[in-house]
Amino acid sequence: MPFIKLTKVERKRFVVLITCLICAIAAWLFLALNNKYIYTAKTELIYKDEPQKKAFKPLQPDVVDLQVEGTGWQLLFSRLRIKPQSITVSLQKLNNRSFILFSEQLFQINKQLETSQKVISVKPDTLYFDFSKRTNKRVPIKLVPNLSFVKQYGISNQIQLTPAYVNISGPQEELAKISVWYTDTLKLVDLQKPTNTRVAIRQNNSNNISIYPGSVGVKIPVDEFTEKTVEVPLKVINNTDFYDVKLYPKKVAVTFMVALSSYQEIDEDFIEAVVDMNEWKKLGHHRLTVKVTRFPDYCKLLNVLPNKINFIIEK
Repeated sequence: MPFIKLTKVERKRFVVLITCLICAIAAWLFLALNNKYIYTAKTELIYKDEPQKKAFKPLQPDVVDLQVEGTGWQLLFSRLRIKPQSITVSLQKLNNRSFILFSEQLFQINKQLETSQKVISVKPDTLYFDFSKRTNKRVPIKLVPNLSFVKQYGISNQIQLTPAYVNISGPQEELAKISVWYTDTLKLVDLQKPTNTRVAIRQNNSNNISIYPGSVGVKIPVDEFTEKTVEVPLKVINNTDFYDVKLYPKKVAVTFMVALSSYQEIDEDFIEAVVDMNEWKKLGHHRLTVKVTRFPDYCKLLNVLPNKINFIIEK
């Protein structure tokens, strides 16, 4: 493809033309982006001044569209520069009526935004609420742990929560669905001694439910573990026909990890091992499998020897 050959003067003129064109576009773009425009920003609602004597349930999602007046620069970067990501709305008027008007709170809403942004309206402008009787309920707290230990260490007893229960209040139909309340995840690493700490109670997804307290004390008993083996007598289950069952052997060796502080305490009385006669009657097995049906919560079972038992049935 042949190239157009320009003289030195023509090349200079062409460069000047392109430069002027770029400067003109940049100047136009700069002026355009400095003008005021109206753009829409989705924003999450956070409620405050909630009614104390009655429960409420929003009849619409907790997300609204803000009609924001700002510069073209803000419009260009609106998805990256909306501040804040949520707005706080007062529910004080719900003491006298069942709806909230954003038009009455535009001044307070604008105080939460950057000074260069201005909310001129909210869609929808009206929030409607359903009311029901407010009740209280006490439910147990469940810890969400993410714990790691130094080698040979572990939890030696039950973790204690103080308090062990949380008080929640809200609509009766909502509280009926709640039987336990979880904490935030407690993450601790390289534990090798007893630990006392605090963890926050998980925040509720509904603005309609109040929680007290907001945090809980956690006591984690940690100890060094060692291996222990005890002999446990076997029990026969599902012997509905009352056969005379002879087991060989009659005991099994159960090996497990136990905390040093509990080493002397944990013995065969804490463990139960059984064999099931249904394995022979229904499945036709000639040896019975040993199953551990009772075992201390804070010990770690390693193995059971033997795990298959010979037997003789005398009718």
